[in-house]
Amino acid sequence: MTTLEDRLKNPVWYALQETHNKFLIEYDGVQFYNPEINNFGSFFQANKTLDAADKYSKITDTFFFVSEKDTPAVHTDKIKLEKKINGCQMILDQLIEVDLIDEITPLTEKHIEEVYDLIWLVMPGFYQKRGFEMGKFFGIFKEGKLVAITGQRMQTNDFIEISSVVTHPNFTRRGLAKQLIYHTTKDILNDKKLPILHTNKGNAAIPLYEKLGFKYTRDMNWWLYKKL
Repeated sequence: MTTLEDRLKNPVWYALQETHNKFLIEYDGVQFYNPEINNFGSFFQANKTLDAADKYSKITDTFFFVSEKDTPAVHTDKIKLEKKINGCQMILDQLIEVDLIDEITPLTEKHIEEVYDLIWLVMPGFYQKRGFEMGKFFGIFKEGKLVAITGQRMQTNDFIEISSVVTHPNFTRRGLAKQLIYHTTKDILNDKKLPILHTNKGNAAIPLYEKLGFKYTRDMNWWLYKKL
């Protein structure tokens, strides 16, 4: 029987086994998202990632392997490691109440371009437009312009990950991200699932997550690879 703890230790794997199974691409026991949605990969046996990475790199130029402890293997004459991100996983311990001052809007398909543009403005590089299909997105508008968002990314039967926490540079330090994370967390709790999130160690946002009731659970590392 697969437990919540099992799923948390390998979130990409179990998201693709469960809620996001429709996005699954599998090579020899290694699982990846359809790269039009997301470019994350997962594994249990690192020796199997050699050939699987070769096959996946034929349909995407860059991709991540996500793992708590194990190190993936690749053919270095075909694929190079761009960087390793030392990340961590946080889960909700006890939600701390927040006053919602700004109107929070559920985002729909008509907002896809705005979501994409805002994420690429603040965090250029990896978000795909079809990433919007992974879960719900919420936003705050100012003068008709989308200036802050939160979204949902990996999902299983037990948890939903909060991601895409982005605020336009002209609207930071106004508590928009705090309100959006709180709202998204409550929405996940209403679905009777555990809110989780991932971030890099040392991220300046970690104290905010902690103030909202999240706590560190484990390391979660991200290896970014690029096809040669």
